[in-house]
Amino acid sequence: MKREHPILKNKLFLYLTEFFAGMSVMAVELGASRLLAPYFSSSQIVWTIIIGTIMIAMALGNLYGGKMADKDPDPDKLYGRILFAALWIALIPVVGKYIILAISALVIFTVSSSYLVFAGFAACMVIFVFPLFLLGTVTPSLVKFTVDSLDGSGRVVGRLNASNTIGSIIGTFVPTFISIPAVGTSVTFLIFGGILLALAAVYFLSEKGNFKKAGKLIAAVAVFLACILLGHDNSFAFWTDGLTYEGESIYNYLQVSETEDEVILSTNVLFGVQSVYMKEKALTGMYYDYAMAAPLMAGVREKESFDILILGNGTGTFATQCRRYFGDVRLEGVEIDEKITRLAREYFALPEDVNVTTYDGRAYLNAADGCFDVIMVDAYQDITIPFQMSTVEFFTLVRDHLKEGGVMVVNMNMKGTAEGNINQYLADTISQVFPCIYTADVTGSTNRELYAFCDPSALEVFDAGVQAEPDSDLQQLMQTVSSQLTAYQPGPYRMTDDKAPVELLGMKVIDELIKDEVAYYKNIYETRGLRGLMDML
Repeated sequence: MKREHPILKNKLFLYLTEFFAGMSVMAVELGASRLLAPYFSSSQIVWTIIIGTIMIAMALGNLYGGKMADKDPDPDKLYGRILFAALWIALIPVVGKYIILAISALVIFTVSSSYLVFAGFAACMVIFVFPLFLLGTVTPSLVKFTVDSLDGSGRVVGRLNASNTIGSIIGTFVPTFISIPAVGTSVTFLIFGGILLALAAVYFLSEKGNFKKAGKLIAAVAVFLACILLGHDNSFAFWTDGLTYEGESIYNYLQVSETEDEVILSTNVLFGVQSVYMKEKALTGMYYDYAMAAPLMAGVREKESFDILILGNGTGTFATQCRRYFGDVRLEGVEIDEKITRLAREYFALPEDVNVTTYDGRAYLNAADGCFDVIMVDAYQDITIPFQMSTVEFFTLVRDHLKEGGVMVVNMNMKGTAEGNINQYLADTISQVFPCIYTADVTGSTNRELYAFCDPSALEVFDAGVQAEPDSDLQQLMQTVSSQLTAYQPGPYRMTDDKAPVELLGMKVIDELIKDEVAYYKNIYETRGLRGLMDML
């Protein structure tokens, strides 16, 4: 028998319950992607892990909810589960970051490969599965409370599913376009946890005179308020003090830090620097400097006008360096994240005359008519390599937008040593389009610069440009680049729009890098145990 409760007679409330449950599931899913991205990237692999674990949670919730709806159709228990899910979601901003770090450390010391998959899956299971399992029990329970007879049952169930779907649609758009860019991931979790808490509160308060339930509700509200106080800070770099800026955009977690000499942008907490601005207007010592070999290969000093296109402009480090050392060249940037461009103007002294288009790099090439002397492709960030900018079709577009004697330079962020690594795939793919390919490894980093052109005389132009370079620091660096240039011998690998497994290839390199970084500490752990490791740290 269904337990009678005054508010259950109001079908609208039941439909609202289904609506907000569906909305919260999608909001938590999108929040999960943003919580995990600074640690594990936002690649297709991570999205697959998130979607897979959430589907597991929802399926188990549906099974359990259906069983309980038949065995014990008590609405108090249903709304109690919603209340518990609300508190769990509100706790995610408080403890989620620490759980991710703890799981990551544990996985690194216990598995030998696929760190990203194991750590991401474990983090999702621990943090997100249980509250979504609870929300998964909502639909079968509400069917039990909503359907009074078989007559019209199909219509009622259809309305419930429609309410859930509409809620899911809104829960998809609101976090992505409104709450996360405006107030951050942490507050987004608190908002949707608060919505579920309010829903449960309406249910329990609608039954007058039940002081025991009121007491439990007051305790839940107290816990939620504590979560607001402790979890409203949206800082992912919670061990780092003195950040110049920390925030989020539609696409990225953004962190700007500053020293006496430089300003740095990072979009990943655990590793990687995406842009650097040198206050003393000097060389950065990073791949941006190596990339300046491309303008010299294209004869920047000999041409009256010179056009450079940067796909993945970031905060404009390459543009700024080109302007400093090559003078009045025309610079065009393409950056998909508008907020990064705003940070570039505010903190990284991006020249105002450098036009930056907020667009996808490949989509820009499809729409643009002009040609350029140099096109820099710098859209590859750790494992998050956009597949549409790694294929034969893409590099063909780049070639078609180069002037005669033009040069493409590609920053490849991860130097893999295993056969068939991501850089081999990229270089082999580029060799399908450009006959001349040279690479140079950036000293002291995992970056590798690739230079591709159709006119083999570009190397002669480069050597002459280096000899005539008026800036001694740049000349010395370009001599280093020249000594490191290696002609690339194409292999059998090839990526196309139909098949470009960039995430899996990138994950292999990430595994390789992590294995090298933690080998020393892992050896201490294996020989001296956890106590020995803690003593070392």
